[in-house]
Amino acid sequence: MTDPVQDPAVPPALQDDKTMPIVVYACYIGGWITGGVSAIVGLILAYVSKAAAPEWLQSHYVFQIRTFWLSLLFSVIGGLTLIFGIGALILVAVGIWVTVRSVVGLSWLLKGQPYPTPRNWIL
Repeated sequence: MTDPVQDPAVPPALQDDKTMPIVVYACYIGGWITGGVSAIVGLILAYVSKAAAPEWLQSHYVFQIRTFWLSLLFSVIGGLTLIFGIGALILVAVGIWVTVRSVVGLSWLLKGQPYPTPRNWIL
């Protein structure tokens, strides 16, 4: 039986290459500064890198991709409700939510572990 973290189809040098998922998490956190532009870059990098990654890293890419799309959904809701005054609170909450998800994802990644629940809405 093969080790669940090691994928024989991926060269050993790439098995533990955490660079790209770290860059994606950084792009998401940097969205506060770039107005979300870096998050779009992160999304593209996650989609491009996901297919060639070993399974344990794919869980991070799935988590990152879901984070982007859910944050976009909630940001649209926040934008539409700005006129009612609650939208600003929603937008700030979305930013905090993305940051927390990114930090939690980074902690799993730096431990060399797959993200345990990549399809969850909260964490």
